[in-house]
Amino acid sequence: MEPSKAARQFDVKGRLVHVNSIGRGNVNDTYEAVFRNGGAVERIIIQRVNSRVFMRPEWIMDNMRRVTDHVWSKLESEPPDREREWGIPQVVLTRGGTDYIHAPDGEYWRALTVIDEATAHPKVRNAEHAYELGTVLGCFHRLIGDLDCASLHDTLPGFHVTPAYLAKYDRTLAENGLQERLEGVPDVERLHRFVEKRRAIAPVLENALGAAELQARPIHGDPKVDNIMIDDFTGYGIGIIDLDTVKPGLLHYDFGDALRSACNPAGEDETDLATVYFDINLCRAFVKGYMGQARAVLSEGDRNYLYDSIRLLAFELGLRFFQDYLAGDVYFKVRFEEHNLNRAKVQFKLCESIEANESAIRDALRAAER
Repeated sequence: MEPSKAARQFDVKGRLVHVNSIGRGNVNDTYEAVFRNGGAVERIIIQRVNSRVFMRPEWIMDNMRRVTDHVWSKLESEPPDREREWGIPQVVLTRGGTDYIHAPDGEYWRALTVIDEATAHPKVRNAEHAYELGTVLGCFHRLIGDLDCASLHDTLPGFHVTPAYLAKYDRTLAENGLQERLEGVPDVERLHRFVEKRRAIAPVLENALGAAELQARPIHGDPKVDNIMIDDFTGYGIGIIDLDTVKPGLLHYDFGDALRSACNPAGEDETDLATVYFDINLCRAFVKGYMGQARAVLSEGDRNYLYDSIRLLAFELGLRFFQDYLAGDVYFKVRFEEHNLNRAKVQFKLCESIEANESAIRDALRAAER
């Protein structure tokens, strides 16, 4: 189904005048649809859901509606924030009153409201920006903290379960003698050695979950820099988008993923590895903002594994990029040859920088918890 045809099936007043690909995300296809009704203009986001990745798109929409309804009900019951207007995208219904379109060609489409006059930046800009990123994630965790985790579908079984990604990597290497065929390729051999040296860290969070030191809760699943909206006028963080990956999980998946994203000023697609590092000043700002909102929802066990989550999520994402490169780029979208290989190099370089800054990171976490 063409994006324009999909857009017309959602319940928006006015005439569709423009559909534009906005290219956000490595998995789904995302567009902005603009409707004009007299002198008024309304914009919505429409997305073609990648059903090869999300095997039950209807579960995604059920989770999204539960979480957005819960967040809005909490915001309405709380005193207004004098500094900022919190927000989260809301599901736009189809003209038939459903949450999504299941087209005859098998594609799934959904639509969401736009958070106006706000921008999701591709990279962290400064410490103030990092503070706002932490504040938004902390607020989100606080608002969904009392949502019954059992009410959410597990839309991506194994998502952020690092031992499962490691096992998938091993299977990829074993297929058709891949490991032997790649011997002598310097970049590949170096990344493979990096993985081998860190196998022991893969199960740290899952072991803690199994030992009941951590507990499953509702999570966002992908709270990287460009999923957090910053008010264009005030500079305050006001919302979080891309709720496809909302599901039961560990807060540490979100915390670690957000920090490995926010504290790398170079971004995920940098080709000059010399510019990739974990910025401890951005880390201090982020965790200060996060703890200001989420301190009360963290247990002592949660606090014990915060550093581990930062290190692990950088390693995990690098492992996923590397495995996808070896498998032929079948999961993540790529824009050039060896894109996923370059992405893996960035994350592994970041992981090394996190390890080198362990003491400073732990000090920053302790300072923000007080």
